[in-house]
Amino acid sequence: MKGKGNGMATAFILCMMGSMLLAGCGRAKSTPDLSTSAEETGAAETTYEGEFDTVYDRMDNPDGGNEGGDTEEYSQLTETGFVSVYNNPLSTFSADVDTASYSNLRRLIRSGYGISDIPEGAVRIEEIINYFSYEGLNEPKRGEPFGVTTQIMPCPWNHEAQLVRVGLKTEEVAYDDFPPSNLVFLLDISGSMYADDKLPLLQESFAVLAENLTEKDRVSIVTYAGDDTVVLEGVSGDKTRVICEALFDLEAGGSTYGSKGIETAYRLAEEYFIEGGNNRIILATDGDLNVGLTSEEELEDLISEKRESGVFLSVLGFGKGNIKDNKMETLADKGNGNYAYIDSLREANKVLVEEMSATLLTICKDVKFQVEFNPAVVEGYRLIGYENRRLAAKDFEDDTKDAGEIGAGHCVTALYEIETKENIKGSGINRDGLKYAEFYGDEDEESEAEGEEGNSYQEYEWMTVSIRYKEPDGTESKLLEYPVDYASYTEEPDEDFLFAAAAAEFGLAAMDSEYKGNASLAHVSEVLEELDLDDEYKEEFAELVDMLEKNTK
Repeated sequence: MKGKGNGMATAFILCMMGSMLLAGCGRAKSTPDLSTSAEETGAAETTYEGEFDTVYDRMDNPDGGNEGGDTEEYSQLTETGFVSVYNNPLSTFSADVDTASYSNLRRLIRSGYGISDIPEGAVRIEEIINYFSYEGLNEPKRGEPFGVTTQIMPCPWNHEAQLVRVGLKTEEVAYDDFPPSNLVFLLDISGSMYADDKLPLLQESFAVLAENLTEKDRVSIVTYAGDDTVVLEGVSGDKTRVICEALFDLEAGGSTYGSKGIETAYRLAEEYFIEGGNNRIILATDGDLNVGLTSEEELEDLISEKRESGVFLSVLGFGKGNIKDNKMETLADKGNGNYAYIDSLREANKVLVEEMSATLLTICKDVKFQVEFNPAVVEGYRLIGYENRRLAAKDFEDDTKDAGEIGAGHCVTALYEIETKENIKGSGINRDGLKYAEFYGDEDEESEAEGEEGNSYQEYEWMTVSIRYKEPDGTESKLLEYPVDYASYTEEPDEDFLFAAAAAEFGLAAMDSEYKGNASLAHVSEVLEELDLDDEYKEEFAELVDMLEKNTK
């Protein structure tokens, strides 16, 4: 058992029990040996049983009911309808691998929320889609950091449109092949964290992560409330007992001077910086910063400056009733990291053990997508989700413009609804630099690309997907381009595509989107019943769809 020894604290036994329950579910480095006697550890057996029950109950009953929610904050999202290819042929956006929206939405649904109860801005469809793994995506080609898959099928909720899927997948990296990690746990222990689903769950979650670190890693712990405190500094990752005892000694109380804690965490991360390693701060909070720099704008400026150090910032959200989703998302986005919401030990295991490589190891940063649609085939398009990830067309080639980060083993999916057309008329708009400029005629002249019998659909490219990215420590972007033609179209899509479409339809229904068309929870359930839901998370999703439908009636 890693970290085994005499005088082990009862809290450390709790840490090990959490790891035992979860290690078998993912790529855990080892399963702790729980045969150690109470005499060896110095812990009472009766206390051991009680602590085990606490972990077990919290794992199976991650919420227990939402108490209020009036002080929760979410960024307001503005949906966009169909955009004319004629006037706006380029769609540009930043990659997003955050999953917080889905797990937070799960918490709300389990608490009894119906569609009308869900807070505005809580549903981010891209995070619902990208919460799940997809096995059918193309693997990276030699020399490329990710594989790209493009597919087109009839849109399930809009019979006048097609649905386009752009899927990106990075190669998985086993933890044994990881570069060494320099991790700073930045933990909110203010008074707002005093609840079972906050600090206690936070402690158990980081204990799960600690069990999977090794001697090549370094761990520091910084806490903040009314002030900041350095609890551990540069401890070897194999000192599990030391790390866990430090975690479980923490108590909540006081105000929330988050910005000071952030500055201290970056100082420590830079002090123990590992060249060529994974240098990352993991911030755990409910987002309720109320002392120092507190607004989204102030925090964005602070983190934008700090990220130049080469240290990545990931954010884990905890709790209910008081979460500041808007601030946590801003911190992660501007800190070149990812944002997940932890509502149970099971979710902690998913994020910090099963998906450790994706969470902790960045493969490429500032990843941007730009899709140019061919007006010979596509009349209009609508990007589903990514409302707060949209970029101006000029930002695509601007290497100073921040964008999303993608980790090892990540899957990224973007969906478009597109309307095809049989012919177009030209316009006087300047088309210099566009790949499909030849298909824009003069103002009153019809394009020669008429598709009355479908010929243009088969003869011409539909669009080109361009992706820019930087190496984790790079400053100049690289460009990859993927033309999409009729060969990507299918009326018999694979189960991956059908599930991603069902996840998007669920999001449209859950947010009662203005553009949901015929989307409904009942239809999503019908689709899922026909699919082979091959993992526990997809099975759970089917249950949540039914639960939300019942809550809404």
